[in-house]
Amino acid sequence: MMEILEETELCFPQLLNTSCRKQKHRFFEAMLIYILLSLISLLTVCLNLLVIISISHFKQLHTPTNLLLLSLAVSDFFVGLLMSFQIMLIGSCWLLGDIVCVLYQYLSYVTTSASGGNMLIISVDRYVAICDPLCYPTRITKKRVQVCVCLCWIFSLSFVSVQMKDNLKQPGRHNSCFGECVIVVNSIAGLADLILTFIIPISVIIVLYLRVFVVAVSQARAMRSHIAAVTLQRSVKVTAKKSEMKAARTLGVVVVVFLICLCPYFCINFTGQKTLFNASSVGFVICLFYFNSCVNPVIYAYFYPWFRKSVTLIVTLRILQPDSCEAKML
Repeated sequence: MMEILEETELCFPQLLNTSCRKQKHRFFEAMLIYILLSLISLLTVCLNLLVIISISHFKQLHTPTNLLLLSLAVSDFFVGLLMSFQIMLIGSCWLLGDIVCVLYQYLSYVTTSASGGNMLIISVDRYVAICDPLCYPTRITKKRVQVCVCLCWIFSLSFVSVQMKDNLKQPGRHNSCFGECVIVVNSIAGLADLILTFIIPISVIIVLYLRVFVVAVSQARAMRSHIAAVTLQRSVKVTAKKSEMKAARTLGVVVVVFLICLCPYFCINFTGQKTLFNASSVGFVICLFYFNSCVNPVIYAYFYPWFRKSVTLIVTLRILQPDSCEAKML
């Protein structure tokens, strides 16, 4: 009985001396993690797929800002797909081999890095649109946006390739047993990752959105003062307050959600030199990190009227009708 029990605790029972052991979980704990990660993965894929179809299909939506949303949705879509591999690791056993392990982690790093880069470019786009609206059509063009998007993806691919070059050259070199998926990042690469993919983007996003918030509030107050000359002071005061609260709420959600979702992961990732992608890392921090890709389309697209209209056309299959791409969405 003891031998049978010992074999069932191994990831690969036929490899008694080299196989990793399965990590025991409480039933309800394991089920909760499975359900949570599965729901986040499904929602992330579905929501971002709706954004991709909407912007790609309807010609009227081919604007510079929407091209940025499209790039963001593509990166977050793949993050959702890659989450299925993270779900496999709940039992602390990697069954797909060392090469697939490294490729999975490589693509995961690329997509999450590109997602953060896209958010940074979107913040710049919104800054120019609100703070310098007269020059926006000449500064932000489709061609420039396409170049920025390409550079964002090229940077993500290049940076991750350098960061994981040792793991790519020799997959599984840091595994202590068969059935483990371990990626080792040295302190220099970890510091560079923290600065380039978190500190700098977060700092720029916060500064730009604070500037946008100040300008939005100033414009609302200026509008209130202008209208006060010809309308009742009381009614204008209510309108201005609603405008200020809406700007504060929208910008606050964008910044706070991004910080809440990414700060815990980067803090934990930076405190140690080794990042282990096994059952020990599956938990609230990982769920929160991936949840950012799920909530991105909600923040950046769901509150756009054209998105709700395009979702209706997609769900009702009217998108399959001839010339549906010419539909009026704006």
